[in-house]
Amino acid sequence: MTSFSEILRNATWGDHESAEDETYLKELMGGRLSAEGYGEMVAQHYFAYLALDGAAKSLAEHPVAGRFVFPELYRQEALELDLLTVYGEGWRERVMPSKSTRTLVARIEQVADWPGGYIAHHYTRYMGDLSGGQFIRMELEKIYGYARDGGVEFYRFDAVGSLPRFKTEYRDRLDALELDEREQQRVIREVKLAYQLNTEVLAELLHTVKAAA
Repeated sequence: MTSFSEILRNATWGDHESAEDETYLKELMGGRLSAEGYGEMVAQHYFAYLALDGAAKSLAEHPVAGRFVFPELYRQEALELDLLTVYGEGWRERVMPSKSTRTLVARIEQVADWPGGYIAHHYTRYMGDLSGGQFIRMELEKIYGYARDGGVEFYRFDAVGSLPRFKTEYRDRLDALELDEREQQRVIREVKLAYQLNTEVLAELLHTVKAAA
């Protein structure tokens, strides 16, 4: 019998690849964006994770969603440190959510009272950060010269310990969810939507960065 984590991965892999293929990331990883251009992405992550981790904190005692609440993953402090590194002390006056980010945040908040919806957005963001995000971090360190304590702290998960072990445990928790086929498909649709919304954030970022150049 195919596990739910495998079903979910297979059903959304194309959406995942489309998100990774976004042109903004190609420009970023090709070293063609300024540090401020990179900071624009950090800023949008900041607002998205305030919403995602805020939902997590409100669901910590939930019998289902609570199994996908990991305080060691919270990103607010790391993102604030990265924004301070990129923009300096006045970073709070410098950053604001884009239209696409506001749409993403609204969706996260809209489905926060549905365990499957919260899990879908949590899975989309964090499993990506713990996987491909680690390659992004290493490339950004080379491109911008960031070291410890600022710049790419968002991609560091020291409190998690072994990332492979954590991801295995995460998939085990997905597989332990008691979801009928209808609910599985509902979660899969939400993951696909989450990928779409995150891809739209990156698409708008490219337009913003190019317009400011």
